[in-house]
Amino acid sequence: MNLPRFYCREALAPGAHVDLPAPVARHAVRVLRLPPGAPMILFDGRGGEYLAHIQRIERERVIAELGAWQDVERESRLSVTLVQAVQAGDKMDFTIQKAVELGVKDIVPVDSRRSVTRLSGERAGKRVAHWQGVAAAACEQCGRNQVPNVAPLEKLENWLARPPAQGLRLMLAPDADASLASLPPSTHIQLLIGAEGGLDPQETIAARQAGFRSIRLGPRILRTETAALAALAAIQVLWGDFRENNDV
Repeated sequence: MNLPRFYCREALAPGAHVDLPAPVARHAVRVLRLPPGAPMILFDGRGGEYLAHIQRIERERVIAELGAWQDVERESRLSVTLVQAVQAGDKMDFTIQKAVELGVKDIVPVDSRRSVTRLSGERAGKRVAHWQGVAAAACEQCGRNQVPNVAPLEKLENWLARPPAQGLRLMLAPDADASLASLPPSTHIQLLIGAEGGLDPQETIAARQAGFRSIRLGPRILRTETAALAALAAIQVLWGDFRENNDV
């Protein structure tokens, strides 16, 4: 039987009694209707998970008792960072949710020149916190015990000006000469995806100067909400944990 899984931000320990976070408590009792004694899995995002059960329910409080820590991981063998230009509406939530399911390690939201949605100051901070919650909820669903980090929002041009990290830097372009299959395998990848209108020509030039290589995923132009997920799936098929043989 698949037990319900819940993320708790505070550090967990075997034998501890913890108050479930308010949203988790409401979901456990009001949606799933779990009674006292019900088993569950708790994880704190630091790796591994705990078998736990509801000790008692007190109005708005749900107290759980933790059992032993279990060294269980479902992480991808690849370290993939998704650099995603902010998308309009609920597209960003969808992209982050599915990217987490596909094994992405880190998510960097960036403000590009063609981003429809503009965020700054307190509003940007609230959205990043919301996206971090989306990532945690996706981990609850897909079985991951390490929650990908969602970085603070910044302008794409500022992010590109930073010293490059180790590994392969990729961006999509339907007219690119190279395909993913033509590249040497890599375990560290940064994937840059534009917003609804794609990357501005100057942003494309800046990305190339920063070491990003243009690749194609077939001859069709993909929407922003499709592009990242198609690329992540292709990367996992070629080099990651979708391979039958995981030796790169």
